[in-house]
Amino acid sequence: MELRQLRYFVTVAEELHFGKAAERLGIVQPAVSQQVARLEREFGLLLLDRSSRHVRLTNDGERLLREARAVLAAADRTTEVAVELLSGRGSLIRIGTAPGTRDRLERGIAVLASEGEVTLVTGVRDEHLAALRTGELDLAFVRGEVAAADLIAVELWREPLSVLAPAAYRSEDGVKLADLAELPLRLPPDASLQDQVVAACREAGFEPVLGRPVHNLEDVVVEMSVGTPAWTVVYGAACEPPEGPVWMGPIAPPMSVPGQLVTRAGQSPDCLDAVAAAFR
Repeated sequence: MELRQLRYFVTVAEELHFGKAAERLGIVQPAVSQQVARLEREFGLLLLDRSSRHVRLTNDGERLLREARAVLAAADRTTEVAVELLSGRGSLIRIGTAPGTRDRLERGIAVLASEGEVTLVTGVRDEHLAALRTGELDLAFVRGEVAAADLIAVELWREPLSVLAPAAYRSEDGVKLADLAELPLRLPPDASLQDQVVAACREAGFEPVLGRPVHNLEDVVVEMSVGTPAWTVVYGAACEPPEGPVWMGPIAPPMSVPGQLVTRAGQSPDCLDAVAAAFR
């Protein structure tokens, strides 16, 4: 499905005439007919009742029309925001990325790219937040809470945390943090995640012994498999669990972090909401 297909369908639904819709869109009538027919095939629905005398919306067409208008309104607002973000500094939108956000990026970029070039920048959470403050980034995906007066954030999703620990701690119902108290805790250099996990350990009744930071998950799996036993937490619950002496699984009770889209403060009040709608 493409935005132009929805736009063609909405125009035909409003005009109830393919020729008038084509004239309003500034294109030839066969192009309108082909794209609307393609939309119907992709959805597997008959949206318009066509005859030689009239064009009418079907019941499915009436329902889709409401949703299509909402999608197009969001896309138009997002385009306006893209222009606002680009105002006064060329045509480049710079987005800091996070692992596991490919689908969201593809959806949002399909809208933003119509107004300028999009550049993706890899990095960790603290690097992205610093780059937003200095103007090196326009938007960033980060996990964890963002509490800063000079930044604004919109939560797009919640992501569960899983534990990575020696296989002896395997539990299909979820491992309790207190059961890991005697092992060193290794965490990535992410202040928000560190604070959340340490606070959860204290709530479980123990002060965790912090080990070396985790910079690469594959490396830490190897180190935990052949070296000193330890544990850590990882984002997501659907990751492929490693084989051998290390196990990855749920935490009991469950823990999660927010996935957020962040930009600098000072944008119009609904600026970030509009852009976030493209990435949901």
